[in-house]
Amino acid sequence: MRLVNFEGRLGLDVVGRFVDLEQVSQGRVSSDPMAAFSSWAEIRRLASEQTVGDAGRLILPERLGPPVPRPTQVFAIGLNYRDHAEEAGLPIPDQPMVFTKFPTCLAGPNAAVPLTSDRVDWEVEQVVVIGHEAHRVPAARAWDYVAGFCVGQDVSDRAQQFAGKPPQFSLGKSAPAFGPLGPALVSLDEIPDRNDMKLRCWIDGELVQDSSTKNLIFPVPALIEHLSRWCRLLPGDLIFTGTPAGVGSVRTPRRYLKAGETIESEIEGLGRLSNRCVAQG
Repeated sequence: MRLVNFEGRLGLDVVGRFVDLEQVSQGRVSSDPMAAFSSWAEIRRLASEQTVGDAGRLILPERLGPPVPRPTQVFAIGLNYRDHAEEAGLPIPDQPMVFTKFPTCLAGPNAAVPLTSDRVDWEVEQVVVIGHEAHRVPAARAWDYVAGFCVGQDVSDRAQQFAGKPPQFSLGKSAPAFGPLGPALVSLDEIPDRNDMKLRCWIDGELVQDSSTKNLIFPVPALIEHLSRWCRLLPGDLIFTGTPAGVGSVRTPRRYLKAGETIESEIEGLGRLSNRCVAQG
């Protein structure tokens, strides 16, 4: 199933049309998108009953919000693709490099991105959505705790990120709209091969990143095992799993986002984000 946040209401995307879950459940499911996790079984039942004829209004992409608008925790993983570590001239990590993107950075799949400096960069990422509370979960059972995936764009202000020592990853990646997310929360059963999902990014139509999640250094089960060893993961928590090679800050010459450019981020089976960069007001 494909869960969406359309005009602030929780619903299903049925071939591009919106099924309002509060309405079809006769109030058993809240309209709040964060209610998906407490009503998961009921939503799955409702999703299995929906047909194209049951769908309502056409989904307008510009009215979609982030499928998970208020997660308790947002984890992010650095240097999780070998080619990205190599292009940055950094050693391959022996354990996941973890930081956070503060939840207020999240934005819809078509939101404008205000540029905070002249050194803002792009990073397409697969985002894992936690479905059940998880603590000290072994990798072999990790998928049982996953609700699904979203496409994420880890917009990064390199000027702030590397402003001093130690570097300020979380601040440099948490400005408003620096976490476009969506277009839907796609459940695991919709994904033919959850370990091999192609991901790509374009800037104004130019392909700048092209890889697959099969190239993750630490795959999703390993990340959940590692994170849940130290933290209690909660329903709705997000894990930005890392970006492959192709970011602008390590190119020759370096390339950064400019006002008026559009970032398109796509993952096979999940959909596409389209975010226009604007000057900060």
